[in-house]
Amino acid sequence: MRKHALTLAATISLVLTGCTMAPRYERPVAPVPDAWPSGAAYDPAQAGEKTAADLPWREFIRDQKLQKVIEQALANNRDLRSALANIQSARAQYRIQRSDLLPKFDGELSATRQKSLNTFGGIGGANGGRAIENEFYTASVGLSAFEIDLFGRVRSLSNAALQSYLATAEAGRATRISLIAETTSAYLTLAADNSRYELARRTVESAQRTMEVTRKRLEAGVSSRLDVRQAETVYQQARVDLASTTALIAQDRNALELLTGGRIPDELLPAELPENHDWLSEVPAGLSSSVLLARPDVLQAEHQLQSANANIGAARAAFFPRLSLTASKGLASPELSDLFSDGTSVWSVAPNLVLPIFQGGANVANLSYAKAQRDLYVSQYELAIQTAFKEVADALAIRGTIQDQLSAQRALVDAAADSYQLAEARYSKGVDTFLNALDAQRTLYNAEKSLVSARLTASDNVVTLYRVLGGGLAGEE
Repeated sequence: MRKHALTLAATISLVLTGCTMAPRYERPVAPVPDAWPSGAAYDPAQAGEKTAADLPWREFIRDQKLQKVIEQALANNRDLRSALANIQSARAQYRIQRSDLLPKFDGELSATRQKSLNTFGGIGGANGGRAIENEFYTASVGLSAFEIDLFGRVRSLSNAALQSYLATAEAGRATRISLIAETTSAYLTLAADNSRYELARRTVESAQRTMEVTRKRLEAGVSSRLDVRQAETVYQQARVDLASTTALIAQDRNALELLTGGRIPDELLPAELPENHDWLSEVPAGLSSSVLLARPDVLQAEHQLQSANANIGAARAAFFPRLSLTASKGLASPELSDLFSDGTSVWSVAPNLVLPIFQGGANVANLSYAKAQRDLYVSQYELAIQTAFKEVADALAIRGTIQDQLSAQRALVDAAADSYQLAEARYSKGVDTFLNALDAQRTLYNAEKSLVSARLTASDNVVTLYRVLGGGLAGEE
């Protein structure tokens, strides 16, 4: 018994490592259809076997300047740093909890000196006495109050901590994907506002020329003062747009630099929005909605559910006896010089069994709380899947219709441009009123602004699909 006292706890612990009282975990059935929505708003030709998760972000982002901006964001973004710090904190908490599964051995070296007065012949030492000094030295290695995990309480708590750590890790992956998407969207918004600025600048120049021509016609007695004032409305409106867009561009850069965590070199900033989102690759949606189960936020919700499930095991185990063991083996001697000599060996084993008898309903309440938390996380897991399905369905609806919208908007711009040229020519020849030419100019300007917005919507839709489908998970760096 002396020989095996210090290894008894470890042996029992290894035998009982698989025993817990947690309910068997079963993944809830996904409360969404197996296939993506279909109908007039959706394009069935976009489905395929591959998914966005198979597309690394460096392949998704084609533009090299945008790639460098994203690299800066991944290196310096403070939200991502916070997420990584949370992961490390959760990992440390798991390791702390897991350490309770193993015995902890401590070494101790102590010396005790005691002085007592030995009296003779009555109280108070009336007949005299003498002082006695005692010394005692010990050196030992032992474990203190190690819980033998008979009913899996410690194991369940360790499993709960592990699942919490994994949930935090998935939250970090979700933050990374969102950062890539948000940085790309902010870059596209800056490019679109640069396009709007260039459009407003051209319109200011065009409206100024029209206004000057109208003034000359007024001086020649061909046009009225009303024509001059009407021409000025388009000019001033374009000036308003020019000023407001200038402010938006500055704000767009500020937002982008907040995401990247620092100043972005001017040479990496976009000039204008590309015609057909050439900076991005097309995103495959896959054939089945089961791809949503691999989304980091969905996995995060599932790990939280598994953690709550493990906590039920710990709460159940609290109803049963708790056995702990304190043991030590070492050396003891009244003389320090003889401490390591033969015959000074000592050992002790002190099992301790605690049986819960009356806890004032605390154990019952803890179990009820653990079950309620499990039900809560079931609902949150199902909601995470439903939210993910809705996000993908919304993005697919835009993708299924955006090309028709772009085609119609380009045709509208072409028609408005021809109408403006014809109306201006008719006005110059005196066969039509200036109001028709002015209306044609306004229609063209608004159509061109709407085309920029539609192109931004198309590019943003590609980015959104990449994010909501868990883009780049298979190629994470």
